[in-house]
Amino acid sequence: MRLNFYLICTLFFVAMISTTTSYSQSTTSNNLQNLFKKEWAFRTSEFPETGSYAGVESADGKLSKVGIEHITRRQKFWEDCLAELSEIDPKSLSQEDRINYAIFKYQLEDFVAQIQHKAYLIPLNAEGGFYNEILYTFRGMPLKNNQDVANFISRLEQLAPYILGHIELMKTGLKEGYTQPKVIVKNYKALLKPFLTKEAENSIFYKQLITYKNLKETDRKKAIAIISNNIIPTYQVLNTFMEKVYLPGCRSSLGATDLPNGQSFYQQRVNYFSTLPVDMNDIFETGQKEVKRIRAEMESIIQELDFKGSFAEFLTFLRTDPQFYATTPEDLLKEAAWIAKKMDGKLPEYFRTLPRLPYGVQPVPAEIAPNYTTGRYSEGSVKNHTAGNYWVNTYKLESRPLYVLPALTLHEAVPGHHLQISLAQEMEEVPPFRQFSYISSYGEGWALYCEWLGEEAGMYETLYTRFGKLTYEMWRACRLVVDVGLHAKNWTRDQAVEFLASNTALSLHEVNTEIDRYIGWPAQALSYKMGELKIRELRSKAEQVLGDKFDIRDFHDVILKHGAVPLFLLEELVVDWIAAQGE
Repeated sequence: MRLNFYLICTLFFVAMISTTTSYSQSTTSNNLQNLFKKEWAFRTSEFPETGSYAGVESADGKLSKVGIEHITRRQKFWEDCLAELSEIDPKSLSQEDRINYAIFKYQLEDFVAQIQHKAYLIPLNAEGGFYNEILYTFRGMPLKNNQDVANFISRLEQLAPYILGHIELMKTGLKEGYTQPKVIVKNYKALLKPFLTKEAENSIFYKQLITYKNLKETDRKKAIAIISNNIIPTYQVLNTFMEKVYLPGCRSSLGATDLPNGQSFYQQRVNYFSTLPVDMNDIFETGQKEVKRIRAEMESIIQELDFKGSFAEFLTFLRTDPQFYATTPEDLLKEAAWIAKKMDGKLPEYFRTLPRLPYGVQPVPAEIAPNYTTGRYSEGSVKNHTAGNYWVNTYKLESRPLYVLPALTLHEAVPGHHLQISLAQEMEEVPPFRQFSYISSYGEGWALYCEWLGEEAGMYETLYTRFGKLTYEMWRACRLVVDVGLHAKNWTRDQAVEFLASNTALSLHEVNTEIDRYIGWPAQALSYKMGELKIRELRSKAEQVLGDKFDIRDFHDVILKHGAVPLFLLEELVVDWIAAQGE
């Protein structure tokens, strides 16, 4: 059979276009991947703590360098990366690379924005900062052989310069008007106390090191010398600086908008933590609407219980009646573990894909518990062979009500943070910046959605635990109002405390620690409710469009399969999935 000459030419031309396009896409993708690798190598070198967590062996034994010159270098590098990224057209990429591109850009833009707004001059918040959070790095270090010990001691040697470097940044912050409010900085006394031991043998760092049973005597003595001669004196210097210089010089105002260029800074944090192009005032209004809706549901439960009294009196009853509180830390931990295992048994009904990594239930470390939130998830690591942990705060048991424990467990353990974070770690063939990144509106939105999912899963077995679930949802709705109120609408601390205390059944201790947290961490508290509202909106849309074709397990897989993604990107992915189901 002879082919028409013009047909031959056409086919050849089409083949050439196809080959050229394929080559172009491959080249563009390679350029993008090379940029990812270059930046990740830089990131894990500049921040060895991140590198160690991600399994980068060259980072072990090192701590981040602290100082203006290092911050300036990082800013220049990330700005250059963004310029290089801007030369790549995301439309020419595969779906997976478009996801990589969007998340990478989101991260780098925030790195640069924080430096531009001089956030590095305020390296602490209500829960502490550089001086106590560094303990997590040491606690996360394996101690299984002599090299691990050498890495541990090497980091001990770098700890004093690390702390002193931050003190210099804080001095600059005082001069330029970048400080935290005095009302939350005063918490430093309780947070620093565990580090102000007089004897090296009583140091938290030493106690961690000697958990290695085969510790050489020479290494033990070396560690004692470093702790005695460098670390303890440096913490004493920090304590004196905080008392004599920093606390007296801190600002009396509360809002982030009171910082230099504060309006721009707070709006940037709002956009970063919500991952949506929303205005702070719109968030404030959304919060007020949610508070009103949830309050009506809470009132309904009080009526079902036939409680004789006002809403405020019911909250007082919940906060003071002994039936709602554990009497020992062990009892609280056992109850949390029982709820977690009960949900474990229900997971296959709601999820097709489950993580390999297990998790445990542990108390919040005693040295941070007094000013710590009620519970948190501490992620494990597949590479480092460490399980995740659901931390439950056993400090002040009279402020840890049992009726909120199911909601807390679903949020922090399963199916909340443990599934989301562990599955992200198990993703294959994705850049490490995605495996080891955390996007608050996605992660916290997912965890709050899981509290809501607990209703469907039958995890709230009494009216009190149902009320507890609602008080947790109300708590997150109140955050939309309180955070914007504090940082942009000149709310006082008492005003914020009153709003949260009068609308939730949180203990007054929790209310106060939460308000201080919001003051010290602008806009982060917005991410929970904003994320949950978006995920519920997407689920509702999928159910309406797909009808009988909707499968909750498939929907959850779509939400979790790509790891942490900004909400604007999650919406695109779910819309594409819905369209594919209808084909």
